[in-house]
Amino acid sequence: MIRVVAPLLALLVAGAADPQQPYRSSPERRTVDDRREWGPWLGPFRAKLAPSMLQDFGERYLYAAANAALPPPKRGEERVVFIGDSITDGWDLARSFPGKPYVNRGIGSQVTAQMLVRFEQDVVALHPRAVVILGGVNDVTGFLQIETVDSIVANVEAMADIATAHGIAVVLCSILPVNDYGDAARAVVKERKPAELRRINAALRALAAKRHFAFADYDAVLADDTGRMRAAYTRDGIHPLPDGYARMAPVAAKAIRIALRPPRTSR
Repeated sequence: MIRVVAPLLALLVAGAADPQQPYRSSPERRTVDDRREWGPWLGPFRAKLAPSMLQDFGERYLYAAANAALPPPKRGEERVVFIGDSITDGWDLARSFPGKPYVNRGIGSQVTAQMLVRFEQDVVALHPRAVVILGGVNDVTGFLQIETVDSIVANVEAMADIATAHGIAVVLCSILPVNDYGDAARAVVKERKPAELRRINAALRALAAKRHFAFADYDAVLADDTGRMRAAYTRDGIHPLPDGYARMAPVAAKAIRIALRPPRTSR
């Protein structure tokens, strides 16, 4: 038995030292054959994004100049950064919150993993008092990355962890409801299943309660009796019209007030 094991051991040791077979802890990468059809608009858009994201997955270049030009907050200024996808990107914060030093750092089509990658640059470096985190509606489509409910919530929690470590108050937001009420929204519910969005929202609400974060429940003020977004608030089934943002603004304002409320002191 010793005569068999010794030569085998010698071969293993030699193989480990062989420069042609360097040590590697990870298993072989998988090969993915993705043949999903993304349609006449989304397909070319996805193809355009892919090469750029190989260089900058978080698309940090988009706000780099604006961040560099933004001065530090003034003494006593309650700066708030809104980070998210196209729903945040399309929100005219100056109109919804006149006179407030609120900064929009939304980027259309982004998923929560991208938001996490750029969080240090687009949130922490701006020294806000609070951050409003809204994302996840793109994750569920698998458009850029395959995610689960747990991994989406984990990405959001990781952003909240970074904010907390830097003394930034956190507002978590429910994903907005969707609908398929018109031609422009025909495939929305199929791609962004309402039941999955509700599971994510329940997990985000539980996370906010557990970690004592403020929670902005946009779903409650935008949904109709079926749980879909009211037809009057959107044209494409996803993005709010001005009337939709008008419903969201007081929800965000209340959550920000709660987030910035001084902690209670025990007597």
